[in-house]
Amino acid sequence: MKKGDSLIDRLNLGSSIGLFEVFPMTNEVVLERLKEAVVKFDVDAVKEACNDALQQKIPPYEILTEGMAKGMEIIGEKYETGEFFLSELIMAGETMKEGMKIIEPYLQAEGKSSKGQVVLGTVEGDLHDIGKNIVASLLRGSGFGVADLGADVPPRRFLEEAEKSNAQIVGMSALLTTTMVKMADTMKALVEAGIRDRLKVILGGAPVNSAYATKIGADAAANDAIDGMAICKKWAGVP
Repeated sequence: MKKGDSLIDRLNLGSSIGLFEVFPMTNEVVLERLKEAVVKFDVDAVKEACNDALQQKIPPYEILTEGMAKGMEIIGEKYETGEFFLSELIMAGETMKEGMKIIEPYLQAEGKSSKGQVVLGTVEGDLHDIGKNIVASLLRGSGFGVADLGADVPPRRFLEEAEKSNAQIVGMSALLTTTMVKMADTMKALVEAGIRDRLKVILGGAPVNSAYATKIGADAAANDAIDGMAICKKWAGVP
């Protein structure tokens, strides 16, 4: 798309000749601004667009799914084609966080906070959480509720949070081969508590693969954050 072809470019041109004096900002325009702000990692613009959308009475869930989530979809596509790298995913995650801080209270009040509840954490003994943090931001941006337990999470905490939040998905991350055993321990805890069958379990991290996931009884292993998000969306029936 050439510069000047997008909706935002056309509207910016229109503002210079006074069109906004005649035509008010539509929901479509506000959501397009929000989407583009996410893609550009423009935190201030994301905050402004979120507040404008709320003032315009756009439903909070629509702000998330038709604004920020659309921006995250573009970022995911750019990552898959090699245009974006890990650093851009981290920036996107931080940008999303700022927007979610604004709309999350309204989402909860609306009663449509998520497409599913996910419990995430880096397993006990492992303090590496960059990849897990990116997944958490991407999932929130896609409309999931996320309980992020942080790093060095023992099996019982995964179990407690899954029961407390009535989660549908549990995600575990490990960067060290020495801590992967804690994934198996967590799977055992879920089975012994009798809640394994109602959950989908996804694993992530450099040493993890689908063979290991199968070995310990998990449902899937993600190659990276984008793959992890795609798997969770598929489980939730989200395109």
